[in-house]
Amino acid sequence: MTIENPVPADVQAEHDDESAGFRYGIVFLLTLILVVFVIAAPPANWSRALALAIQGAALIVAVTTAREQRQAVRRRQAIGVGVAMVIMVVGVAAGWFPKTVSGSVNALATAAIPVVISRGVVRLMRDRGVTLQAVAGALAIYLSIGLVYAWIIGLIVQIDPSTAYFAQHTSQGANGSEGDRVYYSFTVLTTTGFGDFAAATPVGHALAVIEMLNGQLYLVTVIGLLIGNFVGAQRAKPRPD
Repeated sequence: MTIENPVPADVQAEHDDESAGFRYGIVFLLTLILVVFVIAAPPANWSRALALAIQGAALIVAVTTAREQRQAVRRRQAIGVGVAMVIMVVGVAAGWFPKTVSGSVNALATAAIPVVISRGVVRLMRDRGVTLQAVAGALAIYLSIGLVYAWIIGLIVQIDPSTAYFAQHTSQGANGSEGDRVYYSFTVLTTTGFGDFAAATPVGHALAVIEMLNGQLYLVTVIGLLIGNFVGAQRAKPRPD
């Protein structure tokens, strides 16, 4: 008769925790969907609620896969974020919260994603080297940076709505809609500069310069190094005969 030694619950939980894969590709996809949706969707309560839901989903995935803390802690954090986001989504869709409240929550969630992802990506590269998931995490951070700058512009507009932020007038006035600001932010971040939007104030000019430098330095250093190391690691793998 063979007696099997049961695996302790804490050991099994730790094994399951370590075997869980990083899912930064999902975070990148959700963030990309959010960027496109905010630019294309009309300014309405339902669109702001849906954007908040997508942002919340990206943050939950980032929290649950960061693996900087034990699985039980991450699960509690994810549940807390999920409950808070459900309340906000329902409130925004029903018109209970003004645009300033939903915008502030969205900005906080957007700013939290790069912090959470960066810690997880560092651990991922320490444990497994540069993988596709690490590259996806870095790209998700890049998209989040563009959104953060758009929310900063929105905050500036809220603080001083009488001063036109853009030199050009849009259907939403000289301060543009939320979608206009996200679109403008990414044309600055990527240094594309189509010319249909330009900052009209010294503060806007300074912010644009910082964002351009931020975007280019990030692409050249972080993304460039990650992709270079990933390609090098793939070439170094032994090929089957």
